[in-house]
Amino acid sequence: MPELPEVETTVRGLARFLEGERITRVTLNRADLRRPFPADLVQVMTGATITALGRRAKYGLVHLDRDMTMIFHLGMSGRWRIDPETPDSHDHLLLDTAAHRFALCDPRRFGSVDLVATEALEAWPQFAALGPEPLGPGLTAAHLKAALKGKVLSIKLALLDQRIVAGLGNIYVCEALWRAGIRPTKPAGKVTGPQLARLVPAIVAVLEASIRDGGSTLRDYARPDGELGYFASSFDVYGRDGEPCRRADGGTIRRIAQGGRSTWYCPVCQK
Repeated sequence: MPELPEVETTVRGLARFLEGERITRVTLNRADLRRPFPADLVQVMTGATITALGRRAKYGLVHLDRDMTMIFHLGMSGRWRIDPETPDSHDHLLLDTAAHRFALCDPRRFGSVDLVATEALEAWPQFAALGPEPLGPGLTAAHLKAALKGKVLSIKLALLDQRIVAGLGNIYVCEALWRAGIRPTKPAGKVTGPQLARLVPAIVAVLEASIRDGGSTLRDYARPDGELGYFASSFDVYGRDGEPCRRADGGTIRRIAQGGRSTWYCPVCQK
């Protein structure tokens, strides 16, 4: 599933071509993805001008000059294609401007498209309970200390809770915990102040590095321009079970299951 860096990369790629442009035509090639397309999507977006693009957690935001925002989620395999040379049977939504065509391609149809009044975005049910953005000022050691107080579940699973931090996924939690030297199985409420002080910049650093590299190419993900992200080549622990830790005083990377998902870590250098 595309994670925060992949969504951020997508939004930045689309913004280069879409910001300030008028949508001349909207085409729906089916009635739904994970859920139905908004009934008024074509009417609202046709003729609208894109004023800005943004991101909240793993959702992309397309702001319109009609005080409405189109919200998209890429699901498991969704991506935007800009000026595709050939049609794809999985291009379910097409947006045309005077100069370009934008195709939302989603083979598995686990993605979604919603239309919400811009002023009501924070109250939208999927956003209302979200924690702070990991790349924003709200993510601090103090916030984590308060949010994790008394929690007995592991720090790995706590960080995947979108109510604590918005947008973090399995890949980047594993990577950030390794950078911070924190064992993923440690009870969240017992992570120390110094560890939290290391964890916040580790989260920021791994996300920013992935965004610079265009995201992580796992299975189907590609940027809107068709290029593949290459941060996966820089993973320190994710997918590296049985390989040596990159730290000189580390051990061998181990894989375990937590909450039905795989976790990779170094049992020597992560305490």
